Amino acid sequence: MNIKKIFALATTAVLAGLALAACSSTSSNTDALKNIQEKKKLVVATSPDYAPFEFKTMIDGKDQTVGADILLAQKIADELGVELEVEELSFDNVLAAVQSKKADIAIAGLTVTDQRKKSFDFSESYYDISDAVLIKKTDLDKLTTVDALKKAKIAVQTGTTQETNAKEDLSGASITSISDMSEAVSELKAGKVEAVVMDKIVAQGFVDNNSDLALATVELPTHANNSKAIALPKNSGDLKEKIDEIIKKLKASGEYDKYIEQAKAYSVSSNESK
Repeated sequence: MNIKKIFALATTAVLAGLALAACSSTSSNTDALKNIQEKKKLVVATSPDYAPFEFKTMIDGKDQTVGADILLAQKIADELGVELEVEELSFDNVLAAVQSKKADIAIAGLTVTDQRKKSFDFSESYYDISDAVLIKKTDLDKLTTVDALKKAKIAVQTGTTQETNAKEDLSGASITSISDMSEAVSELKAGKVEAVVMDKIVAQGFVDNNSDLALATVELPTHANNSKAIALPKNSGDLKEKIDEIIKKLKASGEYDKYIEQAKAYSVSSNESK
């Protein structure tokens, strides 16, 4: 057998192996709903530092993870007839947990992007939002334009769309990426950074509970998609269909908006008790 034939056979074998692996992976993800129901548990990856979506607070003397996304996760688990298990991670590790199958899905105030869609399926969006700039109230007259922000020290959360957008829209700014949003706000309050870019509803929560903070009046460039959705493994089949069905019902009934209001109440009571 000559070298060309050997090479051809070897290439065919490798391609066949890759195709088999791909089929196996697709099959595994297609059975995601069945697997969850068989193990009777839905494992959800989240990052509990982003009120009102997911955050920690004291309830009856116990440190608990709450928020609109946690209520959404519980709703999905209930609809599937399984137990909910919440896997708490830093935000930059949330998607990795789904990819490595340590978690079934991720619900963490995630924004859908074309880049993320290359590796994950995303559910129907369950909440639309815009970005905002959190600053100290004393800087309200200072940071009023994008040009002013481009000369400022800015914090963003690692792995977020705000991190990507800030680096693109605010070139020239000194941008610090921090894994925990609460730590980013602490840096702002301590004067180590001058602004933090985040989702507007999250920024408003910090303003409501910190008299020294404010939302900058500057309007950031608008990006095409800033909708929150659930991340699932690629080719999740029936699981995606079921979750989409649940989300459509929640949006139609206004139930997720009620989750947001419930979460805000937790946040306020938590801060008042400190």
